[in-house]
Amino acid sequence: MCKMMSTFPAKPGLRHGVSDWRGNNQQLSATAQHERHVSSAIRQEGRSLRNETNCQTSWDESDTSRRLGDRVWDVARWKDVLETCALKVDEEMEALTLTKDKTEQALAATAVPLEVSTECLTLREGRRGHELVMDPVEEQLKKEVELIERVQQSLQQHIDQAFEQLCVLQETRHQLTNDLQNKMDALDIDMSCLSLTTKSPQISLKTNPTRIPPGSSTSQEWVQFSQFNVNRAQEAMQASQQIRENMNLSRAQLQNELETQRRATEFALRKRNHNEEQSRDELQWQIRNTEEEMAEMEGDIQGLDADLQAKTASLKLAHTRLETRTRRLGMDLCRDEVQHGLVAEVQQLEATIQVLKQKLSEAQNSLQRMKLHHSHMLQDLSRKQEALSLEQRSMSTRTRLTSTSTTDRTAVPLVPLANSSGRSNLQLLAQ
Repeated sequence: MCKMMSTFPAKPGLRHGVSDWRGNNQQLSATAQHERHVSSAIRQEGRSLRNETNCQTSWDESDTSRRLGDRVWDVARWKDVLETCALKVDEEMEALTLTKDKTEQALAATAVPLEVSTECLTLREGRRGHELVMDPVEEQLKKEVELIERVQQSLQQHIDQAFEQLCVLQETRHQLTNDLQNKMDALDIDMSCLSLTTKSPQISLKTNPTRIPPGSSTSQEWVQFSQFNVNRAQEAMQASQQIRENMNLSRAQLQNELETQRRATEFALRKRNHNEEQSRDELQWQIRNTEEEMAEMEGDIQGLDADLQAKTASLKLAHTRLETRTRRLGMDLCRDEVQHGLVAEVQQLEATIQVLKQKLSEAQNSLQRMKLHHSHMLQDLSRKQEALSLEQRSMSTRTRLTSTSTTDRTAVPLVPLANSSGRSNLQLLAQ
């Protein structure tokens, strides 16, 4: 058996000694111990890292949620500010539109007074002769026309200014609406982000989520933008309020001026009408007295003519007597008392006839002058009647002013102004 063992072939390869074997075992034990130590350290570090990262992640999520909550509050606050400002802009636009409509009505109401004043001036141009005078009525009518034209120009300027301010308010309202809509969209987005959790099904990894989108603004720029829109709207509303106050004040002042001028014109017209009536009555009285005087003068002329004829007959008688007595003969052809009496009678009759002729001529001339003046007075009376008729037509025409002023006091329904989106009230749909 020993022989057989001695003949068993040896295994080929390197043979290690016991020391090597022991060293290898020690090396394995040391390495295992070292790896366990490293593994234990890594496990401790991993646990610590897990705890730290879990805390950090939880803190970051909580801080982000807090920041989102704060942001939602800020956006909601600015949304309320913009909504309130937009509502005030709508109210101011409606108030300015109402004032503008009243001013347009006041402007339209000046058309009738201008037409009436122009018609009165045209009517009074129909006066003739000495009745065509530059009297206080014409002066007041011209002043009234100038005042109405100035009032129309002033009111039109106020209307144009109000229209321009309405355009500014519309633009401001449009900016507020856009900003408000963006705030509402941002509020919906942030609230949606605030409602997301790690268990939400719609979360996923995104490509380059930390990129800065084009057109991004800073927080300061965001606040400044909304503050600028609000400030601009407030400035526009203040300007609109000032315009409304100016329009109301100017409209009241101009209406007072028109009313004052209307009363002054009508007073001058009534006074002129009264003076013309007095002048007409005076002229009619003069015409009647002149006609009576003419009738009496005609009678006196007839009497003077009859007396002249009678005196002529008496003169013929005296002449005949004197001529007949010249046929006496001899000493009987003497200048006796009869001769002296006849001569004196002839002289007296001739002087009387001459005086009567002169007086008759004066009476006839006076009658002719009275007839001529009577004709002139009749013509002037006709002109006065025409002028008085024109004045009365002017007064009748001006009654349209009182009826118009009474009508203007009635309320006129107005159409409410629509905002830039076509709605009378602020109505923005929540997302």
